[in-house]
Parts: sequence; structure tokens; C-alpha cells
Amino acid sequence: MANTSQDNRQLFFRGIVYLCGFLLFWEWLRPLEEVTDTSDISIFVIYAAFCFFLSFIQLPWYFSTPLKLVGLAFILDGLYMPQRFLSKEWFGFFYEHIQYNVNVIMDFQWWEMTPLFRSLLFLLLLWLMSYLLYYWFVVAKRISFFVILTIIYLTILDTFTVYEAKVPIIRTFLVSLTIMGVSSFVKEMEKESINLRERKASYIWVIPLILVVLASSVVGYAAPKQVSQWPDPVPFIKSTATGFGSGGSGGSIQKVGYGTNDERLGGSFVQDDSLVFQALAKDDHYWRIETKEVYTGKGWVRDDQGFFQEVPSQNLVNVLPYSDEVKTEKKNALIALEDRASFSKLVYPYGIQKVLGSRAESFELNRTTGEILPQRNGETIKLDRFSLSYNQPSFSFKQLRNASTQDPKNIKEQYTQLPESLPDRVRQLAATIVEGKDNRYDKAKAIEGYFSRNGFEYDTQDIPVPDESEDYVAKFLFETKRGYCDNYSTSMVVLLRSLGIPTRWAKGFTGGTEAEQVEYNGEMYNKFDVKSSNAHSWPEVYFPGVGWVPFEPTQGFSNPTEMYIEETDDNEEEDQATNLPDQSMQDPMQKPESMQEDLFDESNGGLSSSEPWIPTKVLLGIIAGVILLAGLLFFYRFHIQMVYYKWRFYRNPNKENYEAAYLFLLKSLDVKEKITRSPQQSLREYAREVDSFYQSRDMGILTHHYERLLYRNDLQGQPWDKVKELWENLIKKTLS
Repeated sequence: MANTSQDNRQLFFRGIVYLCGFLLFWEWLRPLEEVTDTSDISIFVIYAAFCFFLSFIQLPWYFSTPLKLVGLAFILDGLYMPQRFLSKEWFGFFYEHIQYNVNVIMDFQWWEMTPLFRSLLFLLLLWLMSYLLYYWFVVAKRISFFVILTIIYLTILDTFTVYEAKVPIIRTFLVSLTIMGVSSFVKEMEKESINLRERKASYIWVIPLILVVLASSVVGYAAPKQVSQWPDPVPFIKSTATGFGSGGSGGSIQKVGYGTNDERLGGSFVQDDSLVFQALAKDDHYWRIETKEVYTGKGWVRDDQGFFQEVPSQNLVNVLPYSDEVKTEKKNALIALEDRASFSKLVYPYGIQKVLGSRAESFELNRTTGEILPQRNGETIKLDRFSLSYNQPSFSFKQLRNASTQDPKNIKEQYTQLPESLPDRVRQLAATIVEGKDNRYDKAKAIEGYFSRNGFEYDTQDIPVPDESEDYVAKFLFETKRGYCDNYSTSMVVLLRSLGIPTRWAKGFTGGTEAEQVEYNGEMYNKFDVKSSNAHSWPEVYFPGVGWVPFEPTQGFSNPTEMYIEETDDNEEEDQATNLPDQSMQDPMQKPESMQEDLFDESNGGLSSSEPWIPTKVLLGIIAGVILLAGLLFFYRFHIQMVYYKWRFYRNPNKENYEAAYLFLLKSLDVKEKITRSPQQSLREYAREVDSFYQSRDMGILTHHYERLLYRNDLQGQPWDKVKELWENLIKKTLS
């Protein structure tokens, strides 16, 4: 009974240490809801707790690994999979994502990994951390290192992000004191070989530990705090590291922001974080203003000013026309421009349909450049507030890869223009990059990803302006390899045009910074602050039968365009063949009807916040059932292992199997009967102790044959039937 009590206390202490370790690890997960766009981390916390539990109960790997894999599959199925769980289509969908993401990784385009794959990697990380922390806390008892890492992690997030870590640091402090106190106590008990046989002697130490933790907390809270001695570094870091140059006339130094003169690109930028407009929208968008079509070798101009046509505010559908085969989702947004905004042109997302609630009587639309000018009483005005209705497009990879290369004549002539002075090495580089690519989409993606694989750097300082004899793109591609969005976007346009692919240069703003959630018209919207530093440029590539599709070559930026993998099974082919109504306009986010997946949805950051296909309560019930099953396996683990060793030994009675069965018997006696063999005790002495406990001679005889086999390698003289009978009798007594 003493041994049993001692073992229970040790298990209790280890449990406290490991539980505190999980609470510390939880502090690493909490900031994800604020520093990323993940709206709910509960499912990941549950999976982490599940992995920690399986590591603590020390199930054999051949039991724990399938359980963790099943839990991982259930989570991915609930978040992303529209097919029946573990069906042939389910595995096919999963394989397509793995294949796609492996190609993305091989191309070093990490930002294009799908949310499913990013979530898979994150779940695997949680799995591995459960093993690592069990070793640190329970086996090696090295706790201080992880405590220090956690505190550093929280303080960095508190300093450089929106995450407020005041309360988390206090929680971490309390948990850390507790875990270090328990760990130190256990270490001293083991070091001094002290057996805690009396309940009071084993638990009375908790009182001073609690007093120390409480006293330290009170003193730390009540003690005076010195004010900050150094200025906040965040504004300085933001002002020097996040400037996005776009537009403006060329020169040595410019002020970052949207400008209209792009005749001479290049030069450095001075940071400007002044607010330009605020947007209420469901998702992060690029806000488009205009395009330019003529590249001069130094910058961008227009062949002419284009033709402005007056259109009513309810009819802006032809600004960026897409074919009926492009799937769209109807959305709304509200824009509020600041007085300091220096332009009167409309900012709008892809798929704009109409403008509502503005002071404009009509709009002047330039179909060539995409500019939209608000009109009132025959004059252009600046709108301070307006709402937009738009059909957000999403593009199928299959659709883009299968797009025709037969461009309309006017598109081909206007958007493949290049100056005669363009160096031949630019054309040669483009041909080299797309070598082996047989469709327009893969060629565009190859050039888009070229910059991230070849040593290019994003920078806004000391960017040279090309001399009169130098080409802007050639200087960037072959000499400086440093620049901002204008360098990257112009280079991609020129490289694609040199291949005969119609491409144009677009300007506007990135999505800005998400500030808060706001209720608007009875729905929750995200509020984005768009500043001058969010001014940006990017290329648009023309796909016959689809329309103009934006791409993002600039390092550090992610393409906000929604794309999906289209299901290609027989059912879909039949649907396409029969032209079912509304098939082309089906909502791409409705998963049960097709295998569509938003591969580039930056609203979840790879950790999905979408509505699960399996209801949350059902998913939690399944996970609870898996945990219950794991508990039953843990409590009956010795019975399961007994069946395994019996089958193994009886099937092939040899030295290896006999030794494995004998060692399993020793482990069972130690854990179940608490008959522990000391390091100084021989096998014969231990056998006598076991026989004394059971009032028999079975263990002594079994050990005698074991030693003959072990030391003499006596295989022929073994009475295997007798040995099997003795082993089975002892193991049944031990586990009964």
C-alpha cells in the first residue's frame, strides 16, 4: 500500500507540472485571435489538449498516433472538406491540396499555401509540441527555459503588436511560480531519496508554495512602477519599414501615396501614414482607381486620355466586365474619404456594380483606364461618403489554365505594347522563366514567383532613377534587384508583354489595416483604415473568356484575389454538359455543392475561421468520444498488451519473443502490483520477492529458464509449453 500511495503522489505531481506546462503553451495560442485574422482558436486549443493528454498517459505510439490522426482529420473535415468523411472523393480532394501546396513550396511561394494546408501544418506543430513539452517538463524537468521563452514571446507581442499582454503576463507569472515550485520540490525529494508515506508530510509543502506565490503577486502588483525611459519604438519601425511607394513623379525623394504622374518611376520615398479613407467591408480588398497602358522605358503614360462616358450610379457593371463563367459573390462596402484625400476619383473593389448613398448625380466612366469620376451639376466632385454594391469574383484554376490564347485584336494591340528600346535580355529572361509552361496562367504565375526566388529585395530607400540611356525594368531586373511595388509590378507587366500576353498596370490601394468590427445595416463588418502608405500598384493579366485577373509579384504582399480548385468528377461534367441554370453564378463559398476552395483567403491566415461543415457541437462530441476512447485504452493498456505478447510468444517461441514477454511481466508487476525491482536487486532475488507475494514458485522457475536462455543461449533445452503456462498464470494474477 505504501508503494501504491507513493506512486500515486508522484503521478499527481507530474500531472500538476504537465498541466501548468499546457497552460503556458495556451498563452502562445491566445494572441492568434488578435495578431492574425483567426476569429476562433478553440478548436486548436482542444486538439492541443487532446495531444497533451495522450502524451501524458503514455499510450504506445501504435495507439496514440492513429488517435491523433483521426482527431486531425476530423478538424480538417469540419473546417474545409465538403465530401463525405474518409470517402474516395475526400481523399482525392485532400490529395489535390497536398500536391498543389508541395508545388507552391518548391517554388518558394510560401504565401500562396492554402488555408487547409496551413491549418494541417499548424495541427502537426501542436502534435509535436505535446511530445516536446512532455519531455521538457516531465522527463528532463527543464522548465525554466520554456518559462523564459513564454515571457519573452508575450512581451514582444505586447510591444510590437495590438495584443495587450498585461493580464497574460500575470497569468504566466503565477503559473510559472507554481510549476517551478512543484518541479523543485519533486527534484529535491528524488535527490534526497525521501519517501512521502504520510499524507500530511507529502502535501503540507503546498501551503508555503501558495503563500510565496500570493505574496510575490501582491508585492509585484503593489510595488511602484517606473515610467518608460525610452520612447516607443513601434512608430519609428513602422515609419521606416512599411512604406509602400506608388505613383508620383519620378525623382530622388518622393512622399509615399497615390499620384497621377508616373512618367518617370524610381527614387526613394518619405513615409506618410496619414489616413486617406476608411472602409467597411466583409473582406480585405485591393481598392482600384485606374490603369495605364503605355510603357515608355522610364515609366507609364496614356496613349490618349480615353473616352469618358456618362453612366448612372446604378450601372457601373462594365468597369471590369467578367464572363458569365466567372463565379461571383454579392457583397457591399461603405467608403468614407478623409478631407486630406488629394483625389476625387472613385476607389472601388473588383466586380463593382453600383454606387449608392452618394452626392453624385452620375459618373463619368473611362472604360480604357477604369477611372470613375463623380459628377454633380456637370462638374467633377469629391465624394466624402458612399456605399458600393459589387459581385466579388473568384477564379477557377482549371478555368484560367484552359483559357484560350486568342485575344481580341484591340486588346492584343493595346496591351502588348513595348518600346523599341527595350533590351533583348529582358525578352530572353521572360522566355527562360516560362520555359516548359504551356498555358497563360502558369506563365503568369512563374513570372509572379520569379522575384521571390532570385534574391530581389523590397525597399523604399535609395532606389535609383534610371539614366536617360537605361531602361527602368532592365535596371531593376539585372542590376539593383531592389525596389518597391512599382518596380515589381512594372517588371511583371513588361515580361509578360514580351511574351505576347496582354497585361496592364493597375494603381490604387491595398486593403489597409483592420481596426475593429462594426455593425452596419444589421450585419457585422470589418473596419479598415487605408493610409497613404497603402498606395500600391499591381499587374492585371487578360484571359480570353474570363477577363482581367490581378496578380501580385511584390514581395511581402499577398494576392487578395479568390481562387479555387474546381471539382472534376463525372457529376460536375454532366452538370456542365447539360448547362444547368445558374451553374456559372454559383456562390464559390457554398462547399456542399462543389469542391471549391478559397485558396488565397487572407481572412484566416492558414488557420481557418470559416463555418465548419460539421456543426461545432457534433465535432466537440466526436472529440470527447475520442478522448473517452483514449482513456479506456489507457486503463486497459496492459490487458491489450498482454494479448499482443501472448500472441507473439505463442506463435513463435524464441529468445526475442520470450525476452519481450518476460520484460512486459516485470513492467506489469511494477505498475499493477507495485512490486518494484531496485537497481541493486538481482533477477533471482526479485523472483523470490514475487513468489513470496503470490505464495508460489512460478516466478522463480520462469526466471531460471529466462536466465538460461539469456546467458547460455539455451534454445533447445527450453520447455516452451511449461514456460508459456507459467508466464500466462503470472500475468493473469498481476492484471486481475
